This record gives sequence, structure tokens and C-alpha cells, in this order.
Amino acid sequence: MLIKTRDDGLAHPFPSEITPQGVYQDRRQLLRLMAGGAAGAMLAGWAARDARAQMPARGTRLVGQTSAVSGATTPEKPTDFKDASGYNNFYEFGLDKSDPARNAHTLKTAPWTVSIEGLVKKPGNYALEDLLKLSALEERIYRLRCVEGWSMVIPWVGYSLAELIRKVEPLGTAKYVEFVTLADRKTMPYVGSSVLDWPYVEGLRMDEAMHPLTLLAFGMYGEMLPKQNGAPLRLVVPWKYGFKSGKSLVKIRFTDQQPATAWNLAAPREYGFYSNVNPQVDHPRWSQATERRIGEDGLFAKRRKTLMFNGYEAQVGQLYAGMDLKKYY
Repeated sequence: MLIKTRDDGLAHPFPSEITPQGVYQDRRQLLRLMAGGAAGAMLAGWAARDARAQMPARGTRLVGQTSAVSGATTPEKPTDFKDASGYNNFYEFGLDKSDPARNAHTLKTAPWTVSIEGLVKKPGNYALEDLLKLSALEERIYRLRCVEGWSMVIPWVGYSLAELIRKVEPLGTAKYVEFVTLADRKTMPYVGSSVLDWPYVEGLRMDEAMHPLTLLAFGMYGEMLPKQNGAPLRLVVPWKYGFKSGKSLVKIRFTDQQPATAWNLAAPREYGFYSNVNPQVDHPRWSQATERRIGEDGLFAKRRKTLMFNGYEAQVGQLYAGMDLKKYY
């Protein structure tokens, strides 16, 4: 059972009061604890993550519980942590790919609550600690494909969003799930810029949100999420373009209406509601037939062919049976 947070203004304890430094600095031990559902140990490393999130990974092979969900791992080599944490889209911290890593240190990630709202039996404000305890955390190595034509392979740590959805018990009239991200002008310097309407909003159909591949992610590479990658929790929908996976979530709302999403509002001809990876549907300004894998021999590397549904067609293709995927792009 999820426990609602107390609105008494009390801060969470400092990491040094929970776990000795030697524990949370050991990445192998951290992932073992995370995989076992030890949310307290994960939170204990928060301060260390703040200091180290900008640093390259140490090359340690990830260990721990891996997912039994079909398609939740790929044999492809993961992108280097330095690239995955240094080349990002997170417009709240800047428009250039290097801006989030440079600017996201201002983000305050604790304490953190997520508001569950709308057509649901158990609404309320839920603490990050309770969300972490909801299900055992597992490692999933997913491809990430961005609409600009670049891709990565990232080991995420989290659990299926369906676990949370089942706990909060949506009503039968709920057809969509809306995700709202933090929009704090004090800690996010580009909130208020004219590029988008803020806060950043994304959405999924209920069956997409309930699909076991849809991940509620708390970490990557065995670490807490770096701030520039969406700390402290984000969505990861691997068969859709990256902008569908909202970062730094503060609200999950269940509704009977299709949500008005940020990029679809800003440029509806370029960014559809579904945004499934589809090499046959070009962006109005460039082809989506190929992609560049970040970290592969620079700008002159041979481009890869883009895979339908980003390579997850066997797992998710049935969700769109009978739909015109050029019309519903």
C-alpha cells in the first residue's frame, strides 16, 4: 500500500544520517541493493549522485536483477555514460545538447512528491520513497531514439509503470495517462522561454502506459538518475521518440480525454501524439529512415537504418493493429 506524504514541511534526513559513505560510493553494491528493493539505500546515495552526476562512469560492468519482460534488454553495447549524461534534450535547462549537463545542477530533487490525480480511486501526493518501495527495481537496457536522428543504448533502472497504475486503481472511464514535469523558474533557467508552453506535458493511451516495456525509471548505469537525465524519476517509452518520455515528473493524471502534449501543441505538423519510431514517416524537415548512434566514431560514422518501433515491433506492434501509422504519427 502506498503511503501519502505528510504536508508538514519536514525535510528528509541527510544521506550521511542513513548510510555510510563507503556503501553508496560502491556502484556494484548500490545496484544490488536497488535490485533487492532497498529504496532507503538508493536514497542514501542522493548527495553523492549530485556531486558525481556530471562525471564519466568508471567502466564497471552492471550487475543485479535483470528484467524478465520480453524485449527489456538488447545485446547492443551501451552508450558510454559520459555521452549519455552529456548529450541531452532537456529544454528547461537550455536548447543546446550540452546545456542540461552544464545547467541542471540547480535542480532540487529532495524532498520530492508525485501527485496522482483524475479518474483514479487512490489519488494523492505520493513520496518518492513510497514509489521506490512499490516494486523491486530492475535493469533494462533500452534503445533511445530521438526525433533529431540520433540514438543511444542506455541501461535504465526502474520498474514497469503498470505496477504503479495497478496500485492507484484507475476508473474504467480512464482512457489516457497525462504526465506533467516540474516547471520551476527558480531552478530551471529556461522555463518561461517561448519555445514551449510550460510545464512540459506528455501523454499515453492507457494500453501503452500499461505495457510492460513502459518504464518508470529512477536510475541509469547503476546510479541515481543524473539531474540532466530527468532526476529523480522519469518515463521511458522505448518504442517512441525520446521526447515522449517526460523527465522530472511531478504529476500523473488519469483522464478520458487525449492530453494536449507540449510538442504537439508547439508544432503539430512535426510532432504527433503517438510519435512511434517509424522510418516510413519523415519529419517535415528531414528523413527518419536512418539514425546516428552517439559515440560511434563521431559525425562521419555510417548511419544505421531506423527500426520500426525502434526495434520493439514484436512486443508493441499489436497495440496499433488496424491503425494508419502515417496518419497517426
